[in-house]
Amino acid sequence: MQVRNSSSNFGVVSVAIHWLVAVAVFGLFGLGFWMVDLSYYDDWYRTGPDIHRSVGILLLLVMLFRLVWRLFNPLPRALPSHSRLEVLAAHGAHSLLYVLIFVAMASGYLISTADGSSISVFNWFDVPSVTGQIKGMEDTAGLVHYWSTWALVVLAGVHALAAIKHHLIDRDDTLRRMLGSGRRQS
Repeated sequence: MQVRNSSSNFGVVSVAIHWLVAVAVFGLFGLGFWMVDLSYYDDWYRTGPDIHRSVGILLLLVMLFRLVWRLFNPLPRALPSHSRLEVLAAHGAHSLLYVLIFVAMASGYLISTADGSSISVFNWFDVPSVTGQIKGMEDTAGLVHYWSTWALVVLAGVHALAAIKHHLIDRDDTLRRMLGSGRRQS
C-alpha cells in the first residue's frame, strides 16, 4: 500500500487517519455520554473528563494534520459507478463531518476553559485558556457541544451505512478503498 493517495486509492496515511478519527469520535462520544451521570464520589468523576479533554485535544492535532495532508495530497477520483448525486452527497457529508468535528472540539475547549483554567493533556503539556473567565460561556458552549456531538455521531452512522450499502448492494470499491485493500480483482 502506498503512503500517499493515488488517483484510484487512498494511501496508508489517509486510511490510518480516517480510522483513528472514527475510533476517537465514537470513543469520546461514548465516554462523554457515560461520564455526565457520574457522581462526585465516583472514582471516575475527575479521571473521565481528564481523559475526554486530553483525547479531544490530541484529536484536534490529528485533524489539523489531516487538513494539511489533504491540501497536499488530493483525494482519489470518485468511482465511475457513482452518480452525480452520490458524489455531491458524499462531498457534502464529508464537509459537514469536518465542520461538526471542529465545532465539537471548539465548544468542548470553551466548556473546559470558561473559568480561565488551562487543559492538561495527560500531564504532557497544557493548553491555556484564550478567553479568560467569561460568565455563562460554559452553558452556551455545553449546548453547542451536546448538539454538535449528537449530529456528528448520527451523520457518521449514516456515512458508515452508506459505505456498507456501497459494499453489499452496489458491490463497488468504496469501502474497500478506505480499508486500504484497493481495487477488487476482476
